[in-house]
Amino acid sequence: MERYDLIVRDGSVVLPDGVKKVDVGIKDGKIAAIAAKLEGEAEHTYDADGSHVFPGMIDVHVHFSEPGREHWEGFTTGSAMMAAGGCTTFFDMPLNGIPSTVNEEALLEKARIGNEKSLVDFGLWGGLVPGNEDDLKPLAESGVIGFKAFLSTTGNKEFEAVDDMTLLTGMKKIAALGKVLALHSESAAITNWLKDEKEAAGLFSADDYLETRPIIAEVEAVERALYYSEITGCALHFVHISSAAAVASIEAAKARGMNVTVETCPHYLLFNHDSLREKGSIAKCAPPLREADEQQRLISLLAEGKFDMLSSDHSPCPYDMKDPKDFNLFQAWGGISGGQFTLLSALELALAHNIPLEQVAAWTASNPAERFGLAERKGSIVTGMDADLAIVDLNKTFTVTEDNYYAKHKQSLYIGHSFPSSVIGTIVRGYVVVRSGEVLTEVNEGNWQKP
Repeated sequence: MERYDLIVRDGSVVLPDGVKKVDVGIKDGKIAAIAAKLEGEAEHTYDADGSHVFPGMIDVHVHFSEPGREHWEGFTTGSAMMAAGGCTTFFDMPLNGIPSTVNEEALLEKARIGNEKSLVDFGLWGGLVPGNEDDLKPLAESGVIGFKAFLSTTGNKEFEAVDDMTLLTGMKKIAALGKVLALHSESAAITNWLKDEKEAAGLFSADDYLETRPIIAEVEAVERALYYSEITGCALHFVHISSAAAVASIEAAKARGMNVTVETCPHYLLFNHDSLREKGSIAKCAPPLREADEQQRLISLLAEGKFDMLSSDHSPCPYDMKDPKDFNLFQAWGGISGGQFTLLSALELALAHNIPLEQVAAWTASNPAERFGLAERKGSIVTGMDADLAIVDLNKTFTVTEDNYYAKHKQSLYIGHSFPSSVIGTIVRGYVVVRSGEVLTEVNEGNWQKP
């Protein structure tokens, strides 16, 4: 009789070909068997009766700030937060840490810290910034997921935006390395010029902020990057796209056969510009939350399958960097804190719009794994894959409070939001790291994942 380390029993399992009531047998960190009534013994069992079992989420876009700014968010608190949301692998962006991940030395130091502290698996992005073009090859050979660059001003002196010559040179090198370039796509010329105009006039309201980052700034940057991609052959991934017009440009590029993918974030789908008007700096991000009609267009595009994946863009900071007593809305640090809620957001949208649960698994797991070179071991519930699972009660409401939000800083746009579902369990390579909704912080099994 087969013996397993763990059997997850009686769950409604979201498989690539549909949702089925089956058991999942796990051995040596891998999915060893899937069957309606799995025969065999196990050292441990997990009763998933009444729950849905999803492939563990892969969040390709988070900003943890360690080393150097762990007081913003680090691997310990950040990975606990991700685990609580059913995320079993996250990709950390290369900026905000000191040093930024723009050379091999910085990459290996960040990986060392992650291996020591993370509760869940992680990948690491490398950066493309002016002057580090010769570092791209060593970064690629050492195991970065891909590269990230900004087309708008970053506000971070350790990680500057690229100029056009750096972008073209970097894209040519990244193409030769077989990697993907992720882009924050807003036109620096447009956004900086509009910001200067507003500041000169003393205009700092929520509406003024939105007007400094118009949809046309996003579209201009996306289309410029696509032109450069055609010249260089560089694969692109557009992060946190916030407008239907930008999606249309990306769809046209895909139709021409270009190697490009696109993500959006839950905050653009669940919230809109009214949140910035009402809540101020905790709802500030770039690109900004759009007006309600644009939000609805984005939801429609999601339902139509025009977004390849959802990611959180978890971008936290201490509240004193957002405090309206000290900073106007233009000065306050921008970024939404919400890494725990991407899978729950996807489920809220799917349930509201009759989107199949298999599509949720594609947005949050299989598509990211396929795009970034992890699909041979992560992203789906298939025999032989890593045993990465998120166990969800679709009928148990989860209302976000400071007590159940695991991030280092509790000020978040999501506080008070009620999701129709709850993540009640998370399993990383066979290790249970969340049980009954509680993170088991003593289970420190996260590993650096290379494509």
